Amino acid sequence: MKHKEHYNDQYILELSSKLSSVMPHFDSEAFSNDLIGQLDDKELFARFDCIVDAMQKNMDSDYSKNILAFYDILGPELTRPEGMFNFGWWLWPIGRYVERYGNENWKVSLLFLKELTKRFTGEYAIRPLLKEHPKEVMDELILWTHDDNVHVRRLASEGVRLRLPWAQKLSVALEEFERYVEILTYLKDDPEKFVQKSVGNNLNDLFKDSPEKAEYIITQWRKTPTSKAQEWIIKHGMRNQK
Repeated sequence: MKHKEHYNDQYILELSSKLSSVMPHFDSEAFSNDLIGQLDDKELFARFDCIVDAMQKNMDSDYSKNILAFYDILGPELTRPEGMFNFGWWLWPIGRYVERYGNENWKVSLLFLKELTKRFTGEYAIRPLLKEHPKEVMDELILWTHDDNVHVRRLASEGVRLRLPWAQKLSVALEEFERYVEILTYLKDDPEKFVQKSVGNNLNDLFKDSPEKAEYIITQWRKTPTSKAQEWIIKHGMRNQK
């Protein structure tokens, strides 16, 4: 099944039921009527935006109140490192809602994304928060690098990538370089390949935009005792370098 085909009429009915269960004033009938039969000709992100438009129209106008309700439909945390679409894919439109409206209350949004990423991913939704509040959000991500949950640690890295696939370029890594270095450095010895790959991809992105900064990070790391994780990350980050 193609990714976009997950988000079909049956999905709309199921999402409507979930939202109704936690939002007493949610207009589930209008929500479903706005979407049933309207998604088949649309690509993945266009489907998300149609769903989010219908959510925004038929939910409470209080963003923070809606986020609090979302907590109750998240479901159990993933029990092991997972890529996208293994589990939790149904939550992507929830993340898209945060991506579009999250700066209405960025602190509430950031707390929610820490929980969302334990079930699916918050790597797209966190980027507008980073763009508007780079110092404050990166300070929180520095704390996340020490979290026990592998998905939280990965989001600390994946969210700040310069060239995240399917996302607009984000330059916060260059603008808040000291904080960026701190995030990657705390994760350079992470035992989970899921996190290591993200840190390596950060370096690979950085080499494309500022190779001298990428070389600086690697030089600083090599002044300290190495690890298998660090060496794998460096190799992965330099995979496109001649």
